[in-house]
Amino acid sequence: MPRITRRHMIQASAAIGTATALPAMAAEGVAKNGRIKHSICSWCFSARGEKWSFEKVCEVAKSLGVPSVELAMPSDFPTLKKHGLVSAITSNGMGFPRGFNNLAHRDELVTKTKSVIDACAEAKFPSVIGFVGMKWNKPEDPKSGEISRDDAFKNCFEGIQLVAGHAEKAGITLCIEHLNSRDGSDPMTGHPGYQGDDLDWVMSIIRKVGSPRVKLLFDIYHVQIMHGDLIRRIEECKEMIGHIHTAGNPGRGELDENQEIHYPAVMKKLVQVKYEGYVGHEFIPTRNPLAGLKQAIAACDV
Repeated sequence: MPRITRRHMIQASAAIGTATALPAMAAEGVAKNGRIKHSICSWCFSARGEKWSFEKVCEVAKSLGVPSVELAMPSDFPTLKKHGLVSAITSNGMGFPRGFNNLAHRDELVTKTKSVIDACAEAKFPSVIGFVGMKWNKPEDPKSGEISRDDAFKNCFEGIQLVAGHAEKAGITLCIEHLNSRDGSDPMTGHPGYQGDDLDWVMSIIRKVGSPRVKLLFDIYHVQIMHGDLIRRIEECKEMIGHIHTAGNPGRGELDENQEIHYPAVMKKLVQVKYEGYVGHEFIPTRNPLAGLKQAIAACDV
């Protein structure tokens, strides 16, 4: 018989471990516990890599037991309905640069947001996204001069008020997103110049509006970059959180061992504070996107 060395034993153990893990890995990634309502952010999976179509994202969501593909447009609603899915939060059609802080596009923003609210009410989809906007007078031009913090607050308060009553009548929630302004390494990982980069400041606007249909989009990735202290922040904001986004930090990649956020603990906190909304996975795939989605669901399905 050949001599069995320590090296042979290690190799054999590794092989047995891998074989044993395969069935478990296959089962992971299918939402099953029911305490977290998962959602997939469509844009992340169409921007890079395999560039899935909206139809493909819907097919994947259905296969994983995920009930929502979000940040859709009303034109995408028939595809969602075909697959028996919802849009947990719907795009306002304007994007984050042109938000409520800037009077130059207020009329267009209010009109479009109301229109999307109406479409969501008809489709019975729960919420619409909203943004503070970039701090410059011309959102894409840093040389155009800045909107003061006081003016931004006033403009946001007044602009959101113009939408809040409409949202209340329709039974749809407008969720204002806090974004990070620190990461300038990539247009998709951070937004230098975004005026709503301070969570407490954004919350103060929402509190002043005082509508049950105006809430906070608590993006775990962005909050981690700007503030950290995630579990305590969730506790502080719990009454105002209308939607959740996830991604790994740094880099906005997968929810894996290469990033710093311990998602199971964060999700357990959401369960503890009785958060009943959706958790939208908004990471940018750096490898196989389906494997990344399964990993995100497994990490968050507490």
